[in-house]
Amino acid sequence: MWQAGVLIVGFGLVAAGIAMLVLPGPGWAAIILGLIVLASEYAWARRLLDPVRRWAKKAADAALDPRVRRRNLIIAGVLVVVVAGVVAWYVAAYGLTLQPITGLVFR
Repeated sequence: MWQAGVLIVGFGLVAAGIAMLVLPGPGWAAIILGLIVLASEYAWARRLLDPVRRWAKKAADAALDPRVRRRNLIIAGVLVVVVAGVVAWYVAAYGLTLQPITGLVFR
């Protein structure tokens, strides 16, 4: 019964993920989650997950690299300053209204 349940839930998640590749939704996340469920019981699913594990390990190592983190923090800081500048300009020019934006969208 347990293996049948794992098989049904795992393949259900994989099928939903495949459908979400063309429909709105997190398709790849559902496919990977389905493979994780299947890997709890089946060796073939564990083998399918090996490239995903290697990719996740490489991404985690890159995210913890001090140079990459410093670069990402600088980029995020610049973006925050730019967005704050645009918001300050908008408020100074038009006040706290969405009239110019809604006028562009709802003509």
